[in-house]
Parts: sequence; structure tokens; C-alpha cells
Amino acid sequence: MSVMRLLVLGAVRQHGRAHGYQVRNDLEFWGAHQWSNAKPGSIYHALKQMAKQGLLLAHETAPSPAGGPPRTEYELTEAGEETYLELLRESLRQHDQRIDVLTSGVGFIVDLPREEAIALLRERVAALELWREEVEKHWTPQATPAEWGHIGEIMRLWIHNAVSSAEWTRGLIERLEGGAYVMAGEGRRSVEVLPDGMENPFG
Repeated sequence: MSVMRLLVLGAVRQHGRAHGYQVRNDLEFWGAHQWSNAKPGSIYHALKQMAKQGLLLAHETAPSPAGGPPRTEYELTEAGEETYLELLRESLRQHDQRIDVLTSGVGFIVDLPREEAIALLRERVAALELWREEVEKHWTPQATPAEWGHIGEIMRLWIHNAVSSAEWTRGLIERLEGGAYVMAGEGRRSVEVLPDGMENPFG
């Protein structure tokens, strides 16, 4: 799973067409440079690479009014759209994704129809429950024999994380079932991360 691909494709998709500075601003506002590898250099590199791979279409625009070089705007191709949605779905359904993958997926969850998002999250809960049962049955010491020592705490950590992650996921499912957020196909929503005139506080 490429967090960078998911983040960059999702950020471009929100605008329809976006240049690198817009993508960078959006991701920095979300704090993605803190919890993922979405640093400025890697964002611009990812845009160029995915354009070469046919996931993005590059458009050269007019030079900036300040006299700078022409900016390149990007938009998703059909292959880019398919890749983005595939990455988004996987980020939500898999129980063993890294936190940056899950965080990215939740950030773009509104790009999915409500029922599909709920179904993917239910898959995640089921996988977490199976994983917890496996750890409890095959890995967790029932007592704390001397030969386990502090290593037994690893299994307890795994179980704790599985339980708390499943609880959070169920809460999100309930909120979605209750009508929270404007999901795909439910009407217009703002694509702007920053309100008009507001500067990026993390920039």
C-alpha cells in the first residue's frame, strides 16, 4: 500500500485539476507531513512519476503573474481513478494497515458511497475480531509463566489494539449509518481544504 499514492491522487481528485503547490498545501494542512512520508519533495516527485505511469494527466498552464515559470496542473486519468479507489478501499477494509494508511483512508472516506464505506468498515471489524481470537487462542499465555516474561506483554498489546480499533470502527459505522458527512453521490460538498483567504497554518 502506497500512502503517498493515495494521498496525492486523493488531493488532486478533490480539485479536479490541481498543481503541486495546491496538493502540498492540502496535505500539510492535514498534518500529513507529520504522520506520513508526504514531504514537499516526495509530493512533487510522486506527481511526476504518476504522470509518467499514466495515472495523472499533466497540463502546463500559463506563467504565474509574479513572473515565475508555468505551473503544471494534474488531473486523474481513468487508470488513476481506478487506482485511487482501489487504494482507498484497501485502506479501509484491511485490519493490519499501518496507521498512516488508515488515516489517509479515513481522510478520503467521503469519496465512497455511504453503503460501500460501511460495508468496507464492517469487513475491517470482522478481520480485527478474527485476529484477536487467533492471538488469544494461539499466542497469549493464560497465566504468566516465567518463560514468557515480558514477551507476554506483546500479545496483550496486540489484543488491546485489536479491541480498541474495532470499537472505533464500530463507532464510525454508527455515525455513517446515522447520516454523518456528505458521501459520494449525496450532493455537493466543498473541495477546499482551506477557507477562502485563510493561510495554511502549517505551511
